Amino acid sequence: MRVVFAGTPEVALPSLDAIAASPHELVGVVTRPDAPSGRGRKLVASPVALRAEELGVPVLKPAHPRDPEFQAELRALAPDCCPVVAYGALLPQSALDIPALGWVNLHFSVLPSWRGAAPVQHSIWAGDEVTGATTFRIVKELDAGPTFGVMTERILPTDTAGDLLARLAEGGAGLLVATLDGLEIGSLDARPQQEDGLSFAPKVLVDDARVDWSQPAIAIDRQVRACTPAPGAWTTYDGDRLKLGPVTLTDQQLPPGEVAVGKSMLLVGTGTHAVRLGDVQAVGKKQMPAADWARGLRLESGFVVGAG
Repeated sequence: MRVVFAGTPEVALPSLDAIAASPHELVGVVTRPDAPSGRGRKLVASPVALRAEELGVPVLKPAHPRDPEFQAELRALAPDCCPVVAYGALLPQSALDIPALGWVNLHFSVLPSWRGAAPVQHSIWAGDEVTGATTFRIVKELDAGPTFGVMTERILPTDTAGDLLARLAEGGAGLLVATLDGLEIGSLDARPQQEDGLSFAPKVLVDDARVDWSQPAIAIDRQVRACTPAPGAWTTYDGDRLKLGPVTLTDQQLPPGEVAVGKSMLLVGTGTHAVRLGDVQAVGKKQMPAADWARGLRLESGFVVGAG
């Protein structure tokens, strides 16, 4: 089967590699245009574009998939199906109609739970014990198309969004190839999504990642893990932002936001029990253990974070 893969970030690479290694004929790749990166703001190709070039596969980088020139190039590639992983742009109906078997998306949740841009982050933040990945046919409505296959994955108590997404990307790659296999031989039937269990996962913004120390410790733990590595949970100290790595739950008590300094640890009070801070990163500084940060500022117990 002739396929054109669409994806942009690193999380899409396992699927791209799996398709390239499969019996399916990878005839092209669609990705987002080169974007400014680093201090020099030089234009840098996406991880998917770079891997496609290594594979010797033609790369299309439309400013928007509605562009007539892009759609003409896609038609010329004559794909039977277009598998998608984290492409990052909405597809108009005129593009959706080009491949006979449609565009098949790998989404990192068990649909209809957590439709949207940040399913992994929201599943951790909500305290879900199990998540997964689903393949479905893309339609105009957000993540609402009929489904083909599903896999599940347990969420570990220490999982960050980065940890969990990496596992889902690897497992989901096999699911996506199996879906293409089934579509090619006609063994898969698309199943409409049910409305029961429907939930949405909008993009998590920087403001969403600010920690409210009056919340229960377990809620803060989930929030920080959900926001790691991006956008990064944070609090404030002395008017500046302090980025937070994953925390550890304790059974000690402190008022919300108050900090207790130990030789090798920093505890912060919450609405329930205190949490032990892991790594932190002050503005303009490198990431470091929280105790080292406090020691460098000669901080003593009793100061408060998150007040400003």
